[in-house]
Amino acid sequence: MFMIIETIPVTTAQDRPALAGPRNVLSLIGNTPLLSFNRIVPERSGVKIYAKAEWANPGGSVKDRPAKSILLEAERSGQMSRDKILVDSTSGNTGIAYAMICAARGYRLKICMPSNVSVERKQILAAYGTEIIYTDPMEGSDGAIRRVREIVQERPELYFYANQYDNPANWQAHYETTAAEIFEQTQGRITHFVAGLGTSGTFVGTSRRLKEFKPPVRCISFQPDSAFHGLEGLKHMASAILPGIYDPAVADEDLTVSTEEAYGMTRRLAREEGLLVGVSSGAAMAAALKVAAGIREGVIVTVFCDSGDKYLSERFWNSSD
Repeated sequence: MFMIIETIPVTTAQDRPALAGPRNVLSLIGNTPLLSFNRIVPERSGVKIYAKAEWANPGGSVKDRPAKSILLEAERSGQMSRDKILVDSTSGNTGIAYAMICAARGYRLKICMPSNVSVERKQILAAYGTEIIYTDPMEGSDGAIRRVREIVQERPELYFYANQYDNPANWQAHYETTAAEIFEQTQGRITHFVAGLGTSGTFVGTSRRLKEFKPPVRCISFQPDSAFHGLEGLKHMASAILPGIYDPAVADEDLTVSTEEAYGMTRRLAREEGLLVGVSSGAAMAAALKVAAGIREGVIVTVFCDSGDKYLSERFWNSSD
């Protein structure tokens, strides 16, 4: 009996591609990998599901893209300068993205966010030296929005209010980058795009551009199934302050995902795919599987907004469900 062993060629320094030269942190944002799945996706050759691994951004989430876009546009227009403080509300990830970019560019930052965001997010923001104002957790992200508006109204000359929920530079970041990356990475084969609604920037910007690239693409949004939910970063639009950039007409369909579904899928992704992702990513996978169940063939792409390392203190990991 003979055993065939695959040999791996040894490479020399001359064989390897040259490494890129020095780069600043903003240049590392975007061009994230597109992931496939081995076990969770049903084995049907006609339907493929892929996800953008947005934790590969240097700030660890999809929010690096709009934060960069918002700040660079503010610099270009003269709204942001060294004598001003960038201020905004956040559930965590955009605040971390602002903190990283402001530290790199020498700006001061003040963030308002609900006090019940994960311990890890608070620690990361503190590490960047961010000034944090905590708001009532029962008011969710809307309470943080109201508080930051009060702060700006008190001293408008002191602040640049980045206003991620209403700033068109948010969705434009995804129009310019995320959509083009997805289209290229799927070689134009994408048939369905699935993304959650928070500020709505990822869904709105990516969908608008994908429909220009390929009009038949179906764009499906999803959101929590109730006003009281555990999906950090996502909004139940019927009960929330609607973002100014949100355009419900962009969606061909809108789905709901429960907190329990998202928690369960987040655990499955870690234990069955080796992907330690955040809760909104679990929700995205649950929504993508709902879409897959209703079609015979297609290429579905969703967005995994961040990794699970910002949520390890959450109790849902300990469930055996």
